[in-house]
Amino acid sequence: MMPSLSSYPDEYIQYLAEYYGSRDYFECHEIMEEHWKEHPGSPQLGCWLVLIRIAVAQYHARRGNRTGALKLMGKAAEETDPIRFGEIGIDGAKLKKLLGDTYRRWSASPVIAYEDLDLPFTDSGLLEQARSRSLALGYPWGIRGSEAGDSVIHRHKLRDRSDVIEAREQSVKRKALSRSIPNTDTRQ
Repeated sequence: MMPSLSSYPDEYIQYLAEYYGSRDYFECHEIMEEHWKEHPGSPQLGCWLVLIRIAVAQYHARRGNRTGALKLMGKAAEETDPIRFGEIGIDGAKLKKLLGDTYRRWSASPVIAYEDLDLPFTDSGLLEQARSRSLALGYPWGIRGSEAGDSVIHRHKLRDRSDVIEAREQSVKRKALSRSIPNTDTRQ
C-alpha cells in the first residue's frame, strides 16, 4: 500500500532535497542518522540505515576513499529490503540492483569512479515534495555531484567540531575522576 504524502517523515523529504539539490551527502547522513536514532521502533528503520549508508558511500566515493565507499555500498546493497522501500515510495528491487551493480563496478576497479546514483522513485508525489523542498532551500533540482564545491565535498574536514571535542574532554575528565575516588562502600 502506498503511503500518503503526509505519512513520510519530514527528515526523509529533507534527505531527498539535499541528496538531489545540494548533493551534500554528509548533510544527508546527518539528517537521516538523527531520524534513525530518534525512531528505533520504526518499521522502516532498515530503510533509514540504508539511506545513511548510501549517502556515506557516495561521500567517500566522491573523495576517492575506495575502502570506505566499497564497505558502505556493499552493506547498503545487502541490507536493502525491497518491500520496506516500496512502503516509502522507492522501487526496492530496482534500488537493490542499482546498489549491487554499483558495488560490483567499484570492486572491479582499483580506483572508485564516483557516479551520481538516482533513487528509483515509485511515488511521484514524494518526488514532487522533495523537489519543492530542494527549490525552497535554494538548490537547483538534480545538480550533479561533480558540480558540488569543496565545502560540500570535504565537509567533514571543514565543519566546527568544538562541541564534540569538548564533550570528549569532559568524558575523559569524568572517567579520570571516577577512578581517583576511593571506593567507600563497606558492604563487601
